[in-house]
Amino acid sequence: MPSVAQFPFGQSVVWQPGEDYVQRSRLKRFMDRYSLATFEALMERSTTDIVWFWEAVFRDLGIEFYEPYSQVVDLSRGIQWPTWCVGGKLNVVHNCLDKWMGSATQNRVAIRWEDEGGSVRLLTYRDLFQEVNRVASALRHAGFGKGDAIGLYMPMVPEIVTAFLAIAKIGGVILPLFSGFGPGAIATRLADAEAKALFTADGMYRRGKALPMKPTVDEALQNVPTVQKVIVYPRVGAGLEVPTIAGRDVWWDDFVAGQPADAPTEHTDAEDLVMIIYTSGTTGQPKGAVHTHCGFPIKSAQDMAHGFDVQAFDTMFWMTDMGWMMGPWEVFGVLMLGASMLLYDGAPDYPEVDRVWALVERHGVTVLGVAPTFIRAIMPHGDEPILGHDLSSLRILGSTGEAWNPDPWHWFFESVGRGQVPIINYSGGTEISGGIVLGNVLLPLKPCAFSGPAPGMAADVVDDEGKPVRGAVGELVVRQPWIGMTRGFWKDPDRYLETYWNRIPGVWVHGDFAAIDEDGLWYILGRSDDTIKVAGKRVGPAEVESVLISHPAVTEAAAIGVPDAIKGQAVVVFVVLGTDMKPDEGLRAELETWVTRDMGKPLAPREIRFVRDIPKTRNAKVMRRVIRAVYLGEQPGDLSALANPEAVEEIREAV
Repeated sequence: MPSVAQFPFGQSVVWQPGEDYVQRSRLKRFMDRYSLATFEALMERSTTDIVWFWEAVFRDLGIEFYEPYSQVVDLSRGIQWPTWCVGGKLNVVHNCLDKWMGSATQNRVAIRWEDEGGSVRLLTYRDLFQEVNRVASALRHAGFGKGDAIGLYMPMVPEIVTAFLAIAKIGGVILPLFSGFGPGAIATRLADAEAKALFTADGMYRRGKALPMKPTVDEALQNVPTVQKVIVYPRVGAGLEVPTIAGRDVWWDDFVAGQPADAPTEHTDAEDLVMIIYTSGTTGQPKGAVHTHCGFPIKSAQDMAHGFDVQAFDTMFWMTDMGWMMGPWEVFGVLMLGASMLLYDGAPDYPEVDRVWALVERHGVTVLGVAPTFIRAIMPHGDEPILGHDLSSLRILGSTGEAWNPDPWHWFFESVGRGQVPIINYSGGTEISGGIVLGNVLLPLKPCAFSGPAPGMAADVVDDEGKPVRGAVGELVVRQPWIGMTRGFWKDPDRYLETYWNRIPGVWVHGDFAAIDEDGLWYILGRSDDTIKVAGKRVGPAEVESVLISHPAVTEAAAIGVPDAIKGQAVVVFVVLGTDMKPDEGLRAELETWVTRDMGKPLAPREIRFVRDIPKTRNAKVMRRVIRAVYLGEQPGDLSALANPEAVEEIREAV
């Protein structure tokens, strides 16, 4: 396993929670209610008495059931296959919308929306409730109902939330698809889930240009005969010619025309399927993570409440697409808590690099979530784009998607957060329904660190034999089930067990390297399958990348391990330079020396290649396994999750 030497262990605390954060926090109120004096006491009880904890979460979040459950969790099939809220009936849409009608929340803004051109729309909870009812009624009128899988392939317009919730309202199964997918990726997922319908748009805008979406759908659906209806939202309008297939395709407005603003919500079982989210696998078919009404939504809202301290007065803006789990996470969590969300349909640096800061100021964003990759990309522009905007509304900064490097973390904390706003670091996954490890507003903060596991997550760091380790790097595992745990992979239970459960019996092995420092703070150090082993010495790619990114010429870096006849593996690095920097042999030699001086001669990179972009997923994770495969001339596997597939050709040309 990689050493801890190059990571930010031993650093000092940079943020202490003041009384303003502590006293009004949801987490403290929760702890006080159950006479838990410390966070450690909460973690102990929440992971040893999971029945008590999740029932307490239901009360804390105000979860309403149509019919009560007889048992919080049934583990008779084993820890790998829990059944939650046994016998209970619950629909997530009731808890997101229906229960707020007639209360003051119905007049609160649920969705704020802005596009690249500056157009703004606001929908209150009542507005959203009525629009969801119209779409749900239209779906029922078209013959769709409980158990029918329906895809979402749309830009981040308010209608994507409306369609998302309408599918759940009728008891259907939501299939979120990344808006940048090509026809092959769309077809694979829709066919695997046997989708009956699809919501899409004629096109979307990026950097001021209209990009078609409907033609991509038409090509994809040639291989998906189960899709009976395609509902097309007119996002672009006359700018794109949209082919229409009679009987299958219908414009959004025609689909919902004449439908009532009130409609019944299906009384689903708590464990009825609500969503399948596909994640990219290293090889073969994408994995369909299975989620239920009482699973993903409750875990989302709980993490949002206990980690990010989201309250009814908050406006959250998480830079995401609905095809990444953070999109559904944001919708379910925000609405269950009665707060507001901001959707932005566009590029985060368009038309100027200050766009995100302008959005924060204009909409009074209080909780801002980003990927570290975005901060690394925007940081070279300096503080000037920030200084032109009032960011005083911010009280929580969030991050997920990729491990931090120290320099970008400090810039985000000091320049954006003014050294006063905590960065709530968040790491888990689609199969988790949120976080395994998570910051909070009650504990001190160190650079790049997590406060610890999320409440209710019995996480640990272990060695190769499954024994706990401290002060050293190990595998991140979870020892108890939690309510958001995926109910397996769609139609592939054996792959689910092989991926998470078979390595250490009775323990979920997540596939991340992690460590816990002397003060009990946690660190995620990257995927364990990305580890590089040079002459018996293990090094995490983030260690090498952090050193390179600290060089003023470098904005991004990706390190991989490749076969070496003498050392076993050697380090190869791909580097993206700042806009004013020119690649040459002198700079290459300087960067090699930079790494060698910091990491030691045995870990000096064998090669440094310059590229204009690095392959990343839509949630900004660097796809090192793709880079390594291309470098070695191997098949790179499933590329459907890439946000920038053209970067693969960049790597190929550099090699």
